[in-house]
Amino acid sequence: MNTMLRKSVLGIAGLAVAGGLAAGPLNHHEAAPGLSEAAVVQADKPDTAKLIPHGVQGAQSKIDLNDEQTANAKAIIAATKKAGLPERAAVVSIATSLQESKLENLGHLGDANDHDSLGLFQQRPSSGWGTPEQITDPEYSTLAFLKGLKQVDGWQDMPLTEAAQTVQVSAYPDAYAQWEQQAADIVAQHWNS
Repeated sequence: MNTMLRKSVLGIAGLAVAGGLAAGPLNHHEAAPGLSEAAVVQADKPDTAKLIPHGVQGAQSKIDLNDEQTANAKAIIAATKKAGLPERAAVVSIATSLQESKLENLGHLGDANDHDSLGLFQQRPSSGWGTPEQITDPEYSTLAFLKGLKQVDGWQDMPLTEAAQTVQVSAYPDAYAQWEQQAADIVAQHWNS
C-alpha cells in the first residue's frame, strides 16, 4: 500500500474511532439494558450540598456501626422516604438517633434510664410520643420524630442541631451537631440501596 493511501485509511479509521467516542456511550446517559432511566439516576449518591447544606458545626464524632445499628439507620431512611421527606430529613433523624441512642433501639434501662425514654430517639410515653411498643418500633418512632420535624417552620434551612433540638427538647441542645458528618455519610451510602 502506498504511503498516501495508508495515511488516508489510518486517518479515516482515526476519525471513526474519535467519532465513536464522541457520539458513543461515554457521552450519553442511556440506561443499561433492562433498566429504566430512573434506575440509573437512583444509583447516584445524594448531593452533599443537600445532606449538609450549612457544613458541619464543631468537632465531629464517629462510631463503628454493627449490623443492628446499620439496620436501624436503614429503617430511619425507609421511614423518611415513606414520609415523603428529602435526604436532609434522614440526616437530621440519624444524627438525632446517634446522639440519643447510638442507633440502638433501647428498651427500658431501669435505674440508668432517663425517665421513661425508649427507642432510637429516646422518646417518652409520658410525653405523648406513643406507647412503649410503638416507640421501640423503628418506623413508628422515626415517623413520630419526622412529624415533629415537619412542624418546625424552616427546619430545612436550620443548622442540624437547632432542628433536632426543636423537636427533641434535650438538656444538651448542641450535642446533635457532632453526628452530622456520620449521619450524612450513612444517608449517602444507603439512600438508594
